[in-house]
Amino acid sequence: MGWGKMFFTVVITFSAALITYNILISANASFKQEFPGPSSAKTLFSQDPIIKMPLERSNNNNKKKRLFHTAVTSSDSVYNTWQCRIMYYWFKKFKDEPNSEMGGFTRILHSGKSDRFMDEIPTFVAQPLPSGMDQGYIVLNRPWAFVQWLQQAQIEEDYILMSEPDHVIVKPIPNLSKNGLGAAFPFFYIEPKKYESVLRKFFPQQNGPITDIDPIGNSPVIVSKEALKKIAPTWMNVSLAMKKDPEADKAFGWVLEMYAYAVASALHNVGNVLHKEFMIQPPWDTEIGKAFIIHYTYGCDYDMKGKMTYGKIGEWRFDKRSYDNTWPPKNLSLPPPGVPESVVTLVKMVNEATASIPNWGS
Repeated sequence: MGWGKMFFTVVITFSAALITYNILISANASFKQEFPGPSSAKTLFSQDPIIKMPLERSNNNNKKKRLFHTAVTSSDSVYNTWQCRIMYYWFKKFKDEPNSEMGGFTRILHSGKSDRFMDEIPTFVAQPLPSGMDQGYIVLNRPWAFVQWLQQAQIEEDYILMSEPDHVIVKPIPNLSKNGLGAAFPFFYIEPKKYESVLRKFFPQQNGPITDIDPIGNSPVIVSKEALKKIAPTWMNVSLAMKKDPEADKAFGWVLEMYAYAVASALHNVGNVLHKEFMIQPPWDTEIGKAFIIHYTYGCDYDMKGKMTYGKIGEWRFDKRSYDNTWPPKNLSLPPPGVPESVVTLVKMVNEATASIPNWGS
């Protein structure tokens, strides 16, 4: 038994050291045409990025569930922490409901050290990138954190849902992936065709048409665990290479890491079924409809007549950035009459979570 434990420890230590070495090398090396896809990535994936929705899921109650593990990356900031606590509260509420294929949950904490919420939220502690490597773009820690988690953690489920702290689950989520394809939300601002000349530095012509790059980010995405294990290191290396490239950095800005995931997925021939109903983003999306997630990335500003005043601070507002260094108070004021269902539902769900989570704000 002693030799077995020693051998396992040596393997884990060597793997972590090798990954860190590869990061340092890739950050300082020129990006070659064949990098970073494997030889298998040169096989063309001929599906158009807008893929038809699958047929209705079987109503056979005896069908084996295809459970997925939900993973959320986070820093140890107050801002990320309060969002994670709310996100996990609603995950637990819907996990065991009918039609759910939600399995386990992990907060991947890329601060490099544990925090006081480890007992509340299942957490894997990942190391951040070496100092200065993120160039002030903290999101670059996300793919590196996923690489570590996928290598070192024991994940029972065969699928992964990559989610984010500012996601609120509004109903049980089934496994939307299908026939080897991932399931992803299409973002209107991810435009591979528009930026083809830039993207060809990272997705060469021989890898296929630019339409093989889906208009997605890494979240929300449901993908098989084995596929993600292949995608994640490439995603990490492409992210670093794009950040190092002035043209790509300027073109993609704050969504650079999203483009990097889309490219990495295409390099590994992992296509995605695009689900517009995967999530909504208030205030632009006004109804919950068939959505599974509310993504509250945008500020919601209204006057007291219920008219949106986007771009101008409203008489009533909810904006996560108002709480970047402090906890949102309990019992936020509800929107005035006339404000859309999506915003009202979001605030009510935040209020329920903050009222129910022990020691909120401490």
